[in-house]
Amino acid sequence: MSDSTQDSAPIGAQSVSSAGKKRWYVVHAYSGMEKSVQRALTERIVRAGMEEQFGQILVPTEEVVDVKNGHKSVTERRFFPGYVLVEMEMTDETWHLVKNTSKVTGFIGGKSNRPTPIPPHEVDKIMQQMQDGIEKPRPKVLYEVGELVRIKDGPFTDFNGNVEEVNYEKSRVRVSVTIFGRATPVELEFGQVEKV
Repeated sequence: MSDSTQDSAPIGAQSVSSAGKKRWYVVHAYSGMEKSVQRALTERIVRAGMEEQFGQILVPTEEVVDVKNGHKSVTERRFFPGYVLVEMEMTDETWHLVKNTSKVTGFIGGKSNRPTPIPPHEVDKIMQQMQDGIEKPRPKVLYEVGELVRIKDGPFTDFNGNVEEVNYEKSRVRVSVTIFGRATPVELEFGQVEKV
């Protein structure tokens, strides 16, 4: 069953004959342990010599930009906390391998012993979201025009105002603040304001 070419093939490499049988399934994992489950599944698949029955194992994430004290930091945010996407052929052996992996609570959808795969167009949509997040990281907090915010840094600290304009390219927001009974527009960085 395992010759030298199969052993050296990375997980995710598909042969033409078995690629048609693989479907995407959603696996529920302990929250915060998605990457750990991904690593454990990969190791167990290799140890069991079942690389042919499995494709990719994904923890869908996107990059987000957080601005603190004028410094930008890019972090990862999970789209679906507590869930891992697994591309696999559903057999009794593969089901047991996944189900008996540490920190996995089970499959989502269908019957407990026969989960339902997710449609390919849903997987494509998730993959596109992940790609968009890598190419252009989103800010951690999204602001909308007309939204009430509180200024938490700078000369207008503790003033409230309405968002007039949002510039995601420069991570800046223009806020209308009432000073001495008069509306005054103030341009601030995302890190200087917070939602009320």
